[in-house]
Amino acid sequence: MMYVDVILPLGYEGVFTYSVPEHLEKSVREFVRVTVPLGKTKKYTGIIAKIHCDTDTFKNKRKENGEEIEIKDILEVQDKEAILLPYQYRLWQWISDYYLCPLGDVFRAAIPAGMKQEDGYSAKTETYIRLTEPYRNEASLHVAINMLRKATKQLEALNTYLFLSNYDSINGCETEEEVVEITREELTNSAKCSSSIIKALIDRGILEVYEVPVCRLNDSLAENRENIRPLSLSQQKAYEEISDNSSQQPVLLKGVTGSGKTEVYIHLIKKCIDEGKQVLYLLPEIALTVQITKRLQRVFGSRMGIYHSRYSDSERVEIWQKQLSESPYDVILGARSAIFLPFQRLGLIIIDEEHDTSFKQQDPAPRYHARSLALMMAAMLKNVRVVLGTATPSVESFFNVTSGKYRLVELTERYQGLQLPETKIIDIADLQRRKMMQGPFSPQLLSAMRNALEKGKQVILFQNRRGFVPIIECHECGWIPKCKNCDVTLTMHKTAGIMTCHYCGFTYPIPPKCPSCFSESIRERGYGTEKLEEYLSNLGFRNIARMDLDTTRTKNAYERIIQEFSEGKSQILIGTQMVTKGLDFANVSVVGIINADSMLNMSDFRAYEYAFQMLCQVSGRAGRTGERGLVILQTRHSDEPVFKQIIKNDYNTFFQEQYEERRAFNYPPFTRVIYVFLRHSKEVFTENAAIEMSGRLKTVFGSRVLGPDRPYVARVKNQFIRKIVIKLEVGIDLKKAKEYLRKIKDDILSDKRYASMQIYYDVDPQ
Repeated sequence: MMYVDVILPLGYEGVFTYSVPEHLEKSVREFVRVTVPLGKTKKYTGIIAKIHCDTDTFKNKRKENGEEIEIKDILEVQDKEAILLPYQYRLWQWISDYYLCPLGDVFRAAIPAGMKQEDGYSAKTETYIRLTEPYRNEASLHVAINMLRKATKQLEALNTYLFLSNYDSINGCETEEEVVEITREELTNSAKCSSSIIKALIDRGILEVYEVPVCRLNDSLAENRENIRPLSLSQQKAYEEISDNSSQQPVLLKGVTGSGKTEVYIHLIKKCIDEGKQVLYLLPEIALTVQITKRLQRVFGSRMGIYHSRYSDSERVEIWQKQLSESPYDVILGARSAIFLPFQRLGLIIIDEEHDTSFKQQDPAPRYHARSLALMMAAMLKNVRVVLGTATPSVESFFNVTSGKYRLVELTERYQGLQLPETKIIDIADLQRRKMMQGPFSPQLLSAMRNALEKGKQVILFQNRRGFVPIIECHECGWIPKCKNCDVTLTMHKTAGIMTCHYCGFTYPIPPKCPSCFSESIRERGYGTEKLEEYLSNLGFRNIARMDLDTTRTKNAYERIIQEFSEGKSQILIGTQMVTKGLDFANVSVVGIINADSMLNMSDFRAYEYAFQMLCQVSGRAGRTGERGLVILQTRHSDEPVFKQIIKNDYNTFFQEQYEERRAFNYPPFTRVIYVFLRHSKEVFTENAAIEMSGRLKTVFGSRVLGPDRPYVARVKNQFIRKIVIKLEVGIDLKKAKEYLRKIKDDILSDKRYASMQIYYDVDPQ
């Protein structure tokens, strides 16, 4: 008998074994989808990972944990061909092993939702009209026409159809010209008749309707290689260094903001396509794909596809199917999930803004890093070049340069010799003491904004906090509204009239008075992007746009905001970290950083790195054409070394300081860090399990284990959380270490007290 091992999109370790009924044996092959039963009533769509035949181990029943388990039949084979390429499955296995998560979690993350359920995806169709079989000859058509002599509207509709379809040229059973397919809509419009007239012809048995699948993807854009711009001397040099075939090492393209890295990418893509290979171009933010899409489509047209979470599930299914077809996209542009698409002849992977934390998946599992997956995929496929591009490399990537693992290629000047922006550090603590601040704005920032706007220039303001204000507080009793489900304060969203938890979505009406002491003396603390927008409006500024999670929830919101700002319809763009990541606006001359300190106050060993990267990136939005730009950086700690490094664009000093600090305290890249998280609805269970698990881990790993501790937010969605940190030095047997980690987790969860406990690992956390 034939058996199959099936991956199901469930968070369980391993695969599920099913038997194959005889009538389905010829349809079964690796990596096709099958419908299988699970439990008494449930059905799932799974993927066949392995096919094996009858052995002594597999009979109609087998023993598992001392109990006889019936091996059930698969119910249906859904595909004729594999929907997964062999290298993809190997990559899934690596992800499961490296990130310590079930294979089913990888399946769930990698495959579009419409491909994980029996009726999840339905092809888009259009309704067409045609003659029924009995009327596809000259004699029968004459009969039909005579029959309709008194039904003039129906006769006109039929004659219109015959003309449009070329059936009016029929001779016997053959037409002089090839028959043309006609849509129902086309017929009703051309015949100027109602749908009831068409229905009458259908009821008479003369016409019939049929459905034709229609692609949701826009594949009509022409390729225009003439839109490729010539490279400058420095760009050409970088292009040639990257293209050097003497080494297949990953390349770190370190180019200052505005140096024209995108143009280098375009020439690399052209070269790869000309060699008959495909390209994967990864970006950290959907907002970035809006600008890059237009630039690439002007060159490569419909040879490029786009893939990210704002596309409908049906569109993502069709892109997946197209990538498996005989005419796949040559270029895929997308966010991190695009790494999971099938590529039949991949030759180049570009990871733009490689330092960005958005490349790391947080929740749910698998908690993968797209950069790591790209490097592993390239190693599996061979002869795939990987280019990591950024102005501010991650410490780990630059360390890989210094250790010889990556090649470094640099662009040290802006395109056309433009200067990097001037950065001014404004000590707002001193200004507040002297009562010179207008809310969150220093006089210097307001003056620079007004000067820029008077010259017809634009302004970007960066505040990494959305909403109106992060906290409201009763001035009398100190009451602060907090989430009932999470250990966080509620953020005020004035336009919506609610207080919101940014962790679980819980909302609470903005109170007119304190619910604790009934005082009306409620004050606002801090500034979110929404309040900055209101404050500027009150100061007389106009044409203000805001780009944060609240204003970009719909599919085309990013495109609308970016396009309006690019066209000058809005002069001031206020945003969270979305505005820091590689956006290219030609007319921006001033960038204001409202509160640079917030990034330095994170309880994370990477806080200094994040601050340097984000502040350099947002500064780089200024002065990308024409005169030199200006950056106003507001802080209460003007003597922080990071600000001096930003002014000088001194990455090397920044890296050297981080290198020494991390080596001293055993942090990456000198160790591998794994976070262990435990969650339960009862705090005492969470605490006890964390102490017990920490003890077991310390028995194996000793002083490499830190904690357990309460994380910064220790309760989310009524789940209490504890965190354990494991630091494994480079060179340790990682495979053996992970075997211990899996076993210790299984041992804890086997205790009946912790049956509903969630325990998961975050490998290489960001």
